[in-house]
Amino acid sequence: MHELSIAISIVDIASRQAEAASAMSVSRVELDIGTMSGIEYESLKFALSVAVKDSILEGTEFRINRVEPLCECLSCTHLFIPNGLFGQCPECGEKNTSLIRGKELQIKSLLVEQKE
Repeated sequence: MHELSIAISIVDIASRQAEAASAMSVSRVELDIGTMSGIEYESLKFALSVAVKDSILEGTEFRINRVEPLCECLSCTHLFIPNGLFGQCPECGEKNTSLIRGKELQIKSLLVEQKE
């Protein structure tokens, strides 16, 4: 279950950022995760609930934005949504394409409560 190591990394990064902002707590963490990233969303949610125990993120709401894939044809620069992992350009028929979105995993934002 690689989602646990991912969750621990997310909690570590968010905790360091909250500490740098002199935060008392973190209300919300928003994540962008591509549907082709290989991450199981429900497993990640469970892993996050375990990883936040006894941290500044305990009780934090995690919002996961699912990022759909987008390909670009390297021959004609047409943008399209692929049918599978590798897509053939529907415009020119070329198979020389690049996945430009859909595999990301990033912390998009943190909502923190700062110390006074």
